Amino acid sequence: MEENKEKRLEFRGGSFFAVLPLILFVVVCIMLFVVFKVFEMEGLCMGGILVLIVGSLFSKDWSRYWRAVVKGMTSEMMNTLALILLVVGIFAKMMSRGGVAQGFVWLGDSMGLHGGMFVVFAFIATSIISMSTGTSIGTLFSGFPILYPSGILLGAHPLYLAGAILSGAIFGDNVAPISDTTIASAASQSYKNKKGTADIGGVVATRMKYALIAMVIACGLFLVLGNAGAGDPAGKEILEAYKDPKGLIMLIPVAVLLTVAIIKRDIFIAVTWGIISGTVIGLVAGILTPADIVSVEDGALAGFAIDGIKNMLGTVGYLYAVAGIIGVLNESGMMQKMIDALLKSKLNKSIIGSEFIIGFGIILTSICLGSANGPAIIMYGPIADKIGQESGLHPYRRSNLLDGFASTLSVIIPFTSSFIFIVISCITGLMEEYSFIQAINPIALAGATFHCIALFGVFVFSVLTGWGREYEGPDGERIKAKKA
Repeated sequence: MEENKEKRLEFRGGSFFAVLPLILFVVVCIMLFVVFKVFEMEGLCMGGILVLIVGSLFSKDWSRYWRAVVKGMTSEMMNTLALILLVVGIFAKMMSRGGVAQGFVWLGDSMGLHGGMFVVFAFIATSIISMSTGTSIGTLFSGFPILYPSGILLGAHPLYLAGAILSGAIFGDNVAPISDTTIASAASQSYKNKKGTADIGGVVATRMKYALIAMVIACGLFLVLGNAGAGDPAGKEILEAYKDPKGLIMLIPVAVLLTVAIIKRDIFIAVTWGIISGTVIGLVAGILTPADIVSVEDGALAGFAIDGIKNMLGTVGYLYAVAGIIGVLNESGMMQKMIDALLKSKLNKSIIGSEFIIGFGIILTSICLGSANGPAIIMYGPIADKIGQESGLHPYRRSNLLDGFASTLSVIIPFTSSFIFIVISCITGLMEEYSFIQAINPIALAGATFHCIALFGVFVFSVLTGWGREYEGPDGERIKAKKA
């Protein structure tokens, strides 16, 4: 025991100051997302590095402190996660440039949808767009300018239309194999009986049932409540300006990626084939040109390849900042103390209690971080990993609980959710352009985001009844009953 104690990272003023970088990071997230409404991952990266510098001032040994930071940053899980993010960034930008959103606009216009049917269509369309691009925030910023004003003019209820677009963005983010939350939730959950972490293909395959049930429930509610009455023909004009049927062709690379990910259980192979197939299809269909892949304009690189890397650098930066904070918590012993406290709690005496610790723990962590689900999963993932391993839960189940619960209540808390603020800001911007668009209440929006609410109910039901619960077998296989 004395040897382990000597190896611990110590702080002036007591071990509490090992948690100071984490607390300050939470404050930075709230200030950026909630107070200043800055939704840039580079800002989180900056905040993470600054709080690490502040934390070092309270360490008794600055060199050991920074070695702890580096140790956290150089873990295999973090480096694998960073590389995956960079690779999928290229695929995501390729899909954005391929015009998937415009393809869905053409589809909706061709089907003559209006009222509640258009609200359902907007939900499904943004779900697929988000799943294709792997970004919920990007889907919100691209979906609202097209679907929201046209939907209102076509008789869709403004409140439920906004809730449908937000719901779709979260659905795709939850199940997309190229989403940072999917990647983080899988990479953070390691096997107990063999080497490695949960593979993304297996996680996505086992996750779909929860998301699809919640989607069906949400679709029913959007259909019933989404009709605002007679539409305005001007809505067709807006759709006309943004529609392009060729965009739907780019769903083929998404199908290729999903299929390869599930068969091969290797996200690198899956994304490689997704990029290759998407590039070839885009070029043949005339959607993409060679310059869209990579080119030089005025002495600067352009194209989806470089844009994809640039788009992910901020996310990779905050990933390493969070990894550094976790490194400090690990080397100081505070992480183990938090894990031990949860393992010894009364709630952890049953498997239901253990799963609720994972579920509600990630919700609280996400709320504290302004609903930044990616950082929240990275932060809470190691704790869920230990609790799940002790309970014998399979890594797939732990990953699904993490990402699933993170996509529920924390997304729609009206006073802290960055997603709610993004939706409100999108609508506010559209109000300046369209006189018929009115402001909506953030609290009402929370109640209209039916997918997130339904998904919470689905996962609570899953935990209470054991539906979908699987344990890790002697060789890491999925089994229904826990081995004695």
